[in-house]
Amino acid sequence: MPLTKEPDPPERDVSTSDLTAGERAGGHRTRRKWSARRITAALVAAVILVAAVVTLVDVIAVRAGRPAAAWRRRLADELATRPVDDVWMLTGAAVAAAVGVWLIVLALTPGERRWLPLRSPAGCPRMRAFLERDGAAALLRDAAMRVPGVGAAHVLVRRHRIKARADVRFRDPRQVKDDLTAVLGEERDRLALARLPRIAVRVRRRTR
Repeated sequence: MPLTKEPDPPERDVSTSDLTAGERAGGHRTRRKWSARRITAALVAAVILVAAVVTLVDVIAVRAGRPAAAWRRRLADELATRPVDDVWMLTGAAVAAAVGVWLIVLALTPGERRWLPLRSPAGCPRMRAFLERDGAAALLRDAAMRVPGVGAAHVLVRRHRIKARADVRFRDPRQVKDDLTAVLGEERDRLALARLPRIAVRVRRRTR
């Protein structure tokens, strides 16, 4: 559960209806953690650097009186002679557009989906805390296994929903489902998540 400290966010008016139950109980809302995306940035920078160096070397060679490289002459000829509706031209344009959209999405989305933001303490709004999804799922699964009648349980934690599946060994499955929903709700509230995800429970009878 990493803790970070950031500058105070700009003040803004927030209505009571915009806050979750946890936020009304106390504490400040924490936004999702932004990924540095170092690998993606390094790959893009390396590709641009190699392309720029190769092109610059060839331009310097041409200025020095040598002929242009074969790959640059071939590329210029292909771009000058191929029609716009050529298959290779369309394929290259589609690949370039896909890469551009991918980079824009990476730039505008926070990433780090495996970390769930927690509420900041009321007295320390700059303190930020995050809980790993797998850790939250393990805590919720342990709580589910304490419900009488549950023989096995699987919990998946998403950003907006908690999905739980349980095998019922004894008791009425409907009663087990109600108890399981209540227990998971209490355990979810103890996690102090910034956003309270909805709980979806599915049970099935297992006699073996």
